[in-house]
Amino acid sequence: MRRIGRFNVSPIGMGATPLSSVKSTPPSREMAVATVHAALDSGITLIDTADIHGPTWEAMGENESIVAEALRTYGRDTTGVVVATKGGVTRGPGERMGRDGSAGYLRHAAEQSMVRLGVERLDVYYWHRPDRSRPYAEGVEALAQMQADGLIAEIGISNVNVEEIQVAIDVLGEGGLAAVQNQLSPRFNHTSKPELDFCGEHGIAFVAFSPLGGIRGNGAYVVRQRPVITEVVGRHHGISPQRVILAWELALGNHVIPIPGASRPATIIDSARAMTLTLDPEDLRILNEELL
Repeated sequence: MRRIGRFNVSPIGMGATPLSSVKSTPPSREMAVATVHAALDSGITLIDTADIHGPTWEAMGENESIVAEALRTYGRDTTGVVVATKGGVTRGPGERMGRDGSAGYLRHAAEQSMVRLGVERLDVYYWHRPDRSRPYAEGVEALAQMQADGLIAEIGISNVNVEEIQVAIDVLGEGGLAAVQNQLSPRFNHTSKPELDFCGEHGIAFVAFSPLGGIRGNGAYVVRQRPVITEVVGRHHGISPQRVILAWELALGNHVIPIPGASRPATIIDSARAMTLTLDPEDLRILNEELL
């Protein structure tokens, strides 16, 4: 298990974005719910969503609604499942995107997420992206007030650099920031490794989104562009390149939690198997030399 603040979660989480993303053809509602159920069946206890994820601006919040339906219909105890969501990105007519880190907007977004998820308090709430029109500390202070008011249990920030993480620590105090969620994969790590290391030094969970390179088939692209992955896979019978990538990321630190996306049960089942794959020191040496 790994920790996000007060919560113990599985080493691998599930990124729910592909269940309703505009960047790919989403699955049917039935398939989307089945995919979340497959994740839970596989031992995954962290589901990551966001209010912004939906096929259109008018369907903002659909991803959270899918996650809520999947948990409601699972048929087994879900009290140990942690759901993380995000707010602070705006979306309007013409698919016009923006950012709003004001206290009023973040609180309203969190309250809407609570309604869609059917909860009285959000487990983990991330400020999705910095709003460059205002000091970063203001948004973090808004999250701290929301936590004090009982809207959120644990605070996270996303798409941030080391300086912004330090600002959050300054505002919240050591131990007050539960998680940082940044992109990290063999394809994209040059701007995330310093943040990963900094989080490790301060006991903050580093949640890696798009750990296989993102949607639109980028996982396959990563494997083609990084033949060392295939080399390592060749020494392990019956193991997918995706599983090797996730196991490598897990080995970067006990605070690292990859959240691969999935739109089919088979995909998340394979990703979950990385939790039981231990790469040997030679595998890790080769991967670290080539991928970092």
